[in-house]
Amino acid sequence: MAAVDVAGVEISKPDKVLFPEDDISKRDLAEYYSAVAEVMVPHLRDRPVNMQRFPDGIDGQGFYEKKTPGHFPEWVQSVRVQTSEGSQQQVAVDDARSLVYLADQACVTPHVWLSRSDRLEHPDQLVFDLDPSTDDLTGLRDATRAVADLLAEVGLTPFIKTTGSRGYHVQAVLDRSADFDTVRDFARELADLLAARQPERMTTEQRKNKRGDRIYLDYMRNAYAQTAVPAYAVRARPGAPVATPIEREELGRVRPNGHTITSVTRRLAQRADPWAEMSRHACSLDGPRERLRELAES
Repeated sequence: MAAVDVAGVEISKPDKVLFPEDDISKRDLAEYYSAVAEVMVPHLRDRPVNMQRFPDGIDGQGFYEKKTPGHFPEWVQSVRVQTSEGSQQQVAVDDARSLVYLADQACVTPHVWLSRSDRLEHPDQLVFDLDPSTDDLTGLRDATRAVADLLAEVGLTPFIKTTGSRGYHVQAVLDRSADFDTVRDFARELADLLAARQPERMTTEQRKNKRGDRIYLDYMRNAYAQTAVPAYAVRARPGAPVATPIEREELGRVRPNGHTITSVTRRLAQRADPWAEMSRHACSLDGPRERLRELAES
């Protein structure tokens, strides 16, 4: 199994199958990440990465790796972070070569922090993960619209993406003036208001046996060192689904796992990244926090 070059990275064992049901190899994964690097890297740059690796394919034993391994080349950037276990270096993906190198390491999914290296305590992303309890796709889509609508109502610009799994993410961009505690409190208050408005459909109950058929509004990712699946990341599931940014009007047509490494490359060849200009919508939470309180009291 001779090594091959992808984006300047020597891919070892390129024919190693990572997705057995789909015959998708490590080379296929590397070539996908090379193809989408131009649109994906801006969503990764300067963020600590938790690598989800599957050396024996997604049917084998996978694991999360946070610390930068000693054998990684010097040109792969890293970020020093403080954890409960002390200070450590974590990978940061700042260019296409680094992204492809992670694929060579059988990192199927790079999970990223919601903050950047220069202000790790101050997130620039607010994320709601809608986790369904049933297969009611219509209800899930309605709940996703409700989250987006409330974010817009309080003055934030909502962005929607498929997760490549069972749900959708709704995100907003922040100007990093607020710390994680403030952002998490805001996210909790917004989720609580949504659940109070539609208690039969949505919940903030963390225990699965307490949710019933309701959609869980997961706001807990909005905390220091927590991660989210970034735009255009491949998920370790059959079919190689991809977390894909979509326009609001696409929500009714695209399932949470509706895009794959094959369809995403075609999609980007035909249309621009819906999130290409999202940083322009970065906003302080001061106004939205006040408007949310007014809504909760009305």
